[in-house]
Amino acid sequence: MAILIMRTVYIFIVALFIYSGINAQPEKRDSLQKLISVEKVDSARVNLYILLGECFEYNIPDSAKYYYRKAIVLGTQIRYLYGMMRGNGYYANACMVKNENDSALIYTNKSLDLSRQMKDTVNIGIGLFNLGSAYRNLSDLESAVKYSLEGANILEGIGKIAIAAQLNNGLQILYNAMGQYAKAIDFGEKAVRQSRELNNDDFLMIALSNLSLSYAQIDSLLGKAKDVLNEAIRLSAKTENVGLQASAYLNLAAIAIVEEQFELASQYARKAMKANEQIGSSETHSKALRALAIYYLHKRDYVKARSFSDSSYRLAETTAEQAGSLQIQTIIAFASGDLIGGQRSYRASEKLRDQLTNETIVEKEAGLRIRYETEKKELQISSLESDKKVQQLTIGRKNTLNYLLIGGAAALLVILILTYRTYSQKQKLQQQRIYELETEKKLEATEAVLKGEEQERTRLAKDLHDGLGGMLSGIKYSLNTMKGNLILTPDNAQAFERSMDMLDSSIKEMRRVAHNMMPEALVKFGLDTALKDFCNDINQSGALKINYQSFGLGGAELDQTVSITIYRIIQELINNTIKHAAATSAIVQLTKNDDQLSVTVEDNGKGFDTVILTAARGIGWSNVQNRVEFLKGKLDVISSPGSGTSIHIEFGI
Repeated sequence: MAILIMRTVYIFIVALFIYSGINAQPEKRDSLQKLISVEKVDSARVNLYILLGECFEYNIPDSAKYYYRKAIVLGTQIRYLYGMMRGNGYYANACMVKNENDSALIYTNKSLDLSRQMKDTVNIGIGLFNLGSAYRNLSDLESAVKYSLEGANILEGIGKIAIAAQLNNGLQILYNAMGQYAKAIDFGEKAVRQSRELNNDDFLMIALSNLSLSYAQIDSLLGKAKDVLNEAIRLSAKTENVGLQASAYLNLAAIAIVEEQFELASQYARKAMKANEQIGSSETHSKALRALAIYYLHKRDYVKARSFSDSSYRLAETTAEQAGSLQIQTIIAFASGDLIGGQRSYRASEKLRDQLTNETIVEKEAGLRIRYETEKKELQISSLESDKKVQQLTIGRKNTLNYLLIGGAAALLVILILTYRTYSQKQKLQQQRIYELETEKKLEATEAVLKGEEQERTRLAKDLHDGLGGMLSGIKYSLNTMKGNLILTPDNAQAFERSMDMLDSSIKEMRRVAHNMMPEALVKFGLDTALKDFCNDINQSGALKINYQSFGLGGAELDQTVSITIYRIIQELINNTIKHAAATSAIVQLTKNDDQLSVTVEDNGKGFDTVILTAARGIGWSNVQNRVEFLKGKLDVISSPGSGTSIHIEFGI
């Protein structure tokens, strides 16, 4: 029995106050969904959401949580306290079905708080009882007993058999968890009798399932455990509660293993797996596989036994389930003579059991912490209620003073608002001024860099042209003079001529570099002429066919810094076209209109995705952006793969 842990079935007694079909037929779900689609956004729709969520609670709890959440949200919007209370209670129940115990405790407290706001004695009792169930699942049995009995004392005087049936079912689960099986059986049998009197199949099958857990703890009552489980299975088939059906088959498999009826255990385990196919619970599947591993271990088919136990371990989601699977693996290993494997599995299972102990301690600490916060909140509520009573006793004597205080507070509030607005506006103005100063400083720095760059280019161009150019020309003249005074063999004369040609090429290349660094035409004749020369040079080189056009520049005088900056921008864009665009022709257009100057550079190249410009790290493109930003221009790039590129820049001059 210790090897295959049986599953406990939980139920919150808040379910008494709505539709009793916990796992309704599919057609019932469809009819509810149709009703919701036509129902007004009011309290009736909140109740329909809860009814629909209840249909999924024990089969697809996540769907149930979805509809309960919609009920809570809508109830909050329309201030429907009763719907909010029920929605939170049902959401807590769905959390408990999924073993999300911390969340179950939080939403149970929310439901209980709303019941207290409405001063609804019945639902306060229900909320306290459910709170006890939540603490039970957090292993805080002291709090579980306290709140369960407190809720039971409130509800016992109501005299409704439906409430009594679920109270007894809840107390059965509580005493089972505490190990007091005789008390658990007493309350469980009462719950079963009362459910039969109600003729309520849903209550009855859950009460039977829970009662089987208590019977199974006593060897002499295993027969009764099997009887009630078989009845629960028949009822679960009738109500389509496949989750409970799978759990009941697992519990029957566990009992069969204890009674050493391994063939029967195998049959029940396979039935549990088949029932579980609809809900896909990893926990149920893992336990069924573990039962089959025990079956094949008994048959001495160690290969299959090991295969099923390994699969069970892989599917296990909790530390306890993993430890149980490792226990089976240990026994299989030792039985098959694999002593090393057995020792390894044993050590792993012991490690998991230590971890499980630590998790239990942590879980209990979490429960105590939540309990502390809850009690702290209750004390705060009580304190606020006491303060309210004191205020009500003294308010009649202090009306005049209150009016004065309210007027003064209103005036102070107006002053504070005006002060805050003034302060906010000051802050905005200061922030804007800081931004402007930072932008101005950045532009000054950019201007200094660009001017420094152009000055350095000018100096280098002059040094190359006047210094190095003069030296190379002098060397050429000297060599020409020497040639007339030397007697050279034909081979040496040919080598001499080649050297002179190379010297001429070097002088031309030096002049070209000097011209590119600072075009003489730009300084002497202006931007328009310099750009014409630049485009003609490119055309003559054969690298690209450029059509240069200018409009409105006749007689226009541009600042030299602006002219140089625009020249460098166009120069960089044309260089990029030659390097990357694979273009055969391009257009460079320069237009001046009043105080606006626009530059357009287009090519018929391969184009590109402009998104890559956001991540471009090349120096060339960065220089273009910096120069455009320096002149406070606007840059627009239009391109796509296969359609060429068009770059348009506008400047204010």
